[in-house]
Amino acid sequence: MKKVLVTGGAGFIGSAVCRFLVNEKKHVLNVDKLTYAGHTESLKEICGSPLYRFVQADICDRQKISALFCEFRPDAVMHLAAESHVDRSIDGPSACIETNMVGTYTMLACALEYWKTLPVTADFLFHYISTDEVYGSLGSTGFFTETTPYDPRSPYSASKASSDHLVMAWHHTYGLPAIITHGSNTYGPYHFPEKLIPLVILNALDGQPLPIYGQGDNIRDWLYVDDHARALLLAVKKGVPGEIYNVGGRNERTNLEVVQTICRILDEIKPRKTGSYQDLITFVADRPGHDHRYAIDATKLETQLGWKALENFDTGIRKTVQWYLDNEWWWGPIRSGRYAGERLGNA
Repeated sequence: MKKVLVTGGAGFIGSAVCRFLVNEKKHVLNVDKLTYAGHTESLKEICGSPLYRFVQADICDRQKISALFCEFRPDAVMHLAAESHVDRSIDGPSACIETNMVGTYTMLACALEYWKTLPVTADFLFHYISTDEVYGSLGSTGFFTETTPYDPRSPYSASKASSDHLVMAWHHTYGLPAIITHGSNTYGPYHFPEKLIPLVILNALDGQPLPIYGQGDNIRDWLYVDDHARALLLAVKKGVPGEIYNVGGRNERTNLEVVQTICRILDEIKPRKTGSYQDLITFVADRPGHDHRYAIDATKLETQLGWKALENFDTGIRKTVQWYLDNEWWWGPIRSGRYAGERLGNA
């Protein structure tokens, strides 16, 4: 694997993937539409590298995507481009359906067309980066595995589940070498400020309310972004076509516990003049179809591909809080500009 086409590489996880690939001396073509959550500033440290190229394009534009395949001639595709916010998918599902489903179909069609031009002995892999939300909601016990039945509950998760099925259909019907990874809730540097963790950090620093849906008892398995990016690179290097791999951090926390942890760290390293940041916590009406619990069993990824998370939640969240304190240059223009802070960001 020398050349990788990454879609959505200006987004949160995608930018981490691009940074890791360039650091591993891979040639990277980053294709991103640059919607609200895409920021080329997240790629500042690699944008001058001769190994890295950025093209602003819509993955639904088949003519453009096909031309990029022919020009760049990748050994692998890492398809991350997606509308990824559940609240936005509830308010306006059409953009989610268009990008996540039609866009994935377009990528598959172009990848298949390109793959057929390659020598029989050539290595090629289409890696679709999906989400644990396709599995629906867990009870108080148990874990999602690669064989868990699909049960999506929101327009976002339904669109991702649909795309999963498209990817596997292209593998089984046309022979396209493809894998899927399902990641748990990911957090860390460069996370768009409408998501729970960065929203809480930045609202706290501004002295604004820290909104939590319902009673804050929804549980998520939290995964540090660098650990997720390493897993994705390992999957594209060693993954077996036709297989699915789940990526989880084994760090279950309720939303309330996440917010309280952030508040305690801020109380320690940047105290308020009066009181605790926890005084800003505000409970609001729950959102429709809010899944209660996600938890991933990553045993297959760990045993078959040799991956292991390097961060636990306590170390990862402390690094994340410190990063936002140190990098207002990145989030400041977002908070004051295109992003108005109107969305809650709860997981």
